[in-house]
Amino acid sequence: MSKDTGIKITNWASIANAPFPAEGAGNQTFSMYQLVAADIGVPLFLAYYFRLGFWTWLIFLLLPLGIIIHLLFVYLSSKFASPYNNKVRLPGRNIEEYITMKDASLSTYVGRNKIPMEIFFENYFDGKIDLCDDALKIIEARHDWASFEFAIGQAKFFLTQWIPETIMHTKKQDEDQVRDHYDRGDDFYAAFLGPSMVYTSGIISDPSKNETLEELQENKLKLVCEKIKLKAGEKHLDIGCGWGTLAAYAAKNYDVDSTGITLGRNQTEFGNNRIKEYGVDPKQARII
Repeated sequence: MSKDTGIKITNWASIANAPFPAEGAGNQTFSMYQLVAADIGVPLFLAYYFRLGFWTWLIFLLLPLGIIIHLLFVYLSSKFASPYNNKVRLPGRNIEEYITMKDASLSTYVGRNKIPMEIFFENYFDGKIDLCDDALKIIEARHDWASFEFAIGQAKFFLTQWIPETIMHTKKQDEDQVRDHYDRGDDFYAAFLGPSMVYTSGIISDPSKNETLEELQENKLKLVCEKIKLKAGEKHLDIGCGWGTLAAYAAKNYDVDSTGITLGRNQTEFGNNRIKEYGVDPKQARII
C-alpha cells in the first residue's frame, strides 16, 4: 500500500502503475432525471404561476429558457458534484509544479486554483502551456491541478454547433466531416497509431511480460474475434472499419468472408492494400 496515495501499487512489467486513478465525478453522480425535471419543470411552473397558454409556454419559455437552464444545470453539476471515489489521497501540490503558463491570459491559474480541463487542452495545443514533467505522470495526477467543470468553450460548441448540426443533420454532412478528418494523410495517422493503424486500447496478455504496442494491438484484434466467436466460412461485417485492419485480420486468421465499410477514401484504399499484403483473396475480404 502506497503511503502517498492510499492505494495498492502494482509492479507489473507490462505497464507502469497509475498512482492516481480517476476519482472525479461522472455519470455515476449525474442525474438525467433531475436535468429533464429542471428543463421542463421550471418553465412549466412559470407558465402556471403567470397563467400563460400552452404555445406561450412552448415558444417563449420552454425552448429559450430550457436551453439556459440546461446549460446552468450542467455547469453547476460539474462544478459542485462530489467525487465518485474519495479513497485516493492527492498530493495537494500547486499547479506550477505540473504545468507552466506561457500566456498572460492564464495568469489567474496559480497555487491551488485549478484550471478547467477544456481550457487547459485548448491552450496546450495553442502552445500557451508547457508540461513540467512526463506527460503520463501529469495526466495521471490531473485531479490535483485540473477541474472538470463545464466551460464557456463547451457552452459555445453546444449552442453554435451541436444544436444546429443535430437539427439539420444530413448524410452529406457526415461524409464531409469524415473525409476532411480521415483523408488528411495515412502518414499522419501512422505516426501515432503505428503499423496496425488501429485506434482505442491495447490488450495485455500477460502482466509479467513487457509487450510492444504492436503486440498489444494484435492481442486486441484476437480478443475481438474470439469474443464474437468467428468461425470459418461465416460472414463478418465491420461498419466504420477505419483502415480495415480488423477486416483483414479476421479474414486471414479466422477464414471468414470479411467486409469493412468506411466513408474515408484513403482508408478504403489502404484497407484493400492491407488485405493484399496479408495474402488474403480479394474475393474473401474487401473494404468499401
